[in-house]
Parts: sequence; structure tokens; C-alpha cells
Amino acid sequence: MTDPFGRAIRDFHRDEQDEPLIQRDGEWAREHPVGAFYFGDFDPGDDRSEFITSWVDGPLLDMGAGAGRDTLHLQERYETVAIEVSDHLVETMNERGVHDARRADMFALRDMFERDRFRSAFAWGTQVELAGSMQGLREFLDDLASVTTPEGTATFDCYDPARIDGEEMLGYRADPAPGLAHRVMHFEYEGDVGETLLFRLFGPDRLREAVSGTDWNVAACRYDAVDSPHYQVALAK
Repeated sequence: MTDPFGRAIRDFHRDEQDEPLIQRDGEWAREHPVGAFYFGDFDPGDDRSEFITSWVDGPLLDMGAGAGRDTLHLQERYETVAIEVSDHLVETMNERGVHDARRADMFALRDMFERDRFRSAFAWGTQVELAGSMQGLREFLDDLASVTTPEGTATFDCYDPARIDGEEMLGYRADPAPGLAHRVMHFEYEGDVGETLLFRLFGPDRLREAVSGTDWNVAACRYDAVDSPHYQVALAK
């Protein structure tokens, strides 16, 4: 299977990216800002970083770690394991100095890690929405509960469909159910076309429904701004 996303990020790291990484949904296409998204500095003082650091402890799992931007900072404080489904991204993290980068699927955590392996986990980049459905989200939360300790915490970020302008979000698909939507897109790079990605978008109220019956509760939730659809959430057991 081709991996245009991982390959473009690896090439950027090596200063070998000569063509843009494209996000596409049908005729709608735009360049994905690789440098800004994956190679910026971890700023402990910004709101996003403060939210992460206020909820994590070690051992720590970085799910969908990209090029390792967050792990490179956090591994200086905690034992941190960074996982990605892309061999190119694992290779990139190793080259950048990530201590423990592994190829693993965040939606199959029990296959990779033993029970109670981590104190905290996080997934930043809205990749938790790749659960694809609310049932998939609940299954992910159960798996995450298995590999985290009884006092474990988890943080991730999402988009709230109630606040999204469908004309502005590439790949947006409305849903008649309140608080839910889908997003569909793929990546292209140097003629390679990646697999179609299906995101299940859910608002905070839908997330609270999803954690019901799991080991988790929603401990904190914040939006980037008053009118922003992007929000951060922390779960605790």
C-alpha cells in the first residue's frame, strides 16, 4: 500500500520534498502544510501544550505521533512511546531522536501492549476521529482503558460538528443526527494516492455518551476560541 502522507513528511525532514502533499476530496484539493503542522517547536506556554502537559504523566503513549514533535519534548520528562502506522514516519522519528518509536495501530492497542502499560496517553491531530463510527470510538476507549493504569488519563482533540461551516472544511459530510458528522478525504504526493480516510466527527455531548459504560469520564473540555469548532478533551478513570 502506498503511503504518500508518511513519505512526504519523511522527505520534508530530509530536505527532499520537491512536490506538495495534497489533501483531496473529489475536485476540492489543497496543499497540506507539512512544516507548520509536524516540525514546529513544542511550546510549553501555548494553550494546546499546557492542556497536554497538565494531564499527562509517565509512562506515556503518543498515538499517531507524526514526526515526533511532541514526543521529543515529553520524553525528556517521562518514558514515552510514540506509535505510528507508517514505516516512513517511524523512520523519521528515529532519525530525529525519538527514543522509542514503533509501528503500531492506535486502534489495536491490546495487540501491541500489555495491560496497565501506561499512566497516560494522548493523540493530537484529530486522529481519534479515524475510529470511523461511535461504536469504533467506544471500542478504542475500551482498548485504551486496558493498556492504561487504573488512575490513567488520556487527551485528544476533535471537531464539533455543531460549530463547523461545511463550506470551509474539506471533505465535510453532514449527518442528520445532532452532534455528529463525517469527513472523507485522501492524500496525494508525487503521483501516489493514499487510501480514503473516514473520520467520524462528534461533539462533546456525543463523546460523553460514548464514554458512558467505559472506564472513562470526561474530566475537562475546552475550545480554541468562543466560535471555534476545534476542541480539546481530557479523560480520566
